[in-house]
Amino acid sequence: MKIGVVGATGKAGQLIVREALNRGHDVTAIVRDAAKVRESIPVIERDIFHIRTDDIAGFDAVVNSFGAPLGEEQPHVDAGHTLIDALQGTDTRLFVVGGAGSLYVDEEKTTRLIDTPAFPDAIKPTANGQGRNLEALQNTSSIRWTFLSPAAEFDPEGQRSGRYKKGKDHLITNNEGKSYISYADYAIAVVDEIENEEHINERFTVVSESN
Repeated sequence: MKIGVVGATGKAGQLIVREALNRGHDVTAIVRDAAKVRESIPVIERDIFHIRTDDIAGFDAVVNSFGAPLGEEQPHVDAGHTLIDALQGTDTRLFVVGGAGSLYVDEEKTTRLIDTPAFPDAIKPTANGQGRNLEALQNTSSIRWTFLSPAAEFDPEGQRSGRYKKGKDHLITNNEGKSYISYADYAIAVVDEIENEEHINERFTVVSESN
């Protein structure tokens, strides 16, 4: 498959690129600075806010792993709208690396993780932006998309176990009762979903065992 990765030089983006390459996919990095791309792959040098239909229409899937500076809400919203607009009239699927803040912690879906007292104030703007991006996708019927929320603890240094458990809109936990996923196992879930297409036009979430 032809996969474009926006933010391919970020922590999550690099692992998604590597996972897709290891499975034999044709991967292109879509980044603001081509000099930062470590893999020997094609590069589209483009700021995410300036991505056009011509840049991404030829891919089977485009992964949005863009990361705004911590504490900034609006960039995630604006980036999301840019990609939604660019994908109008194409067959390219949008895959969004989302956040955990919008996951529900009660069966009635009245309380999100971000609404709980323990949620860090410093992360709330970012979580709000990612949540608004999800809402925009849920109100969009003209593109194919998937939004993957990681667990509450999203560990960039965690090991690759090769195993994970899936949920939908609720925060889930592993066998230790922890909401945890390593970036490496998250990358596996991303590429698995791109290949298998089990969550079209919906959000899902993943956890793995901590190590």
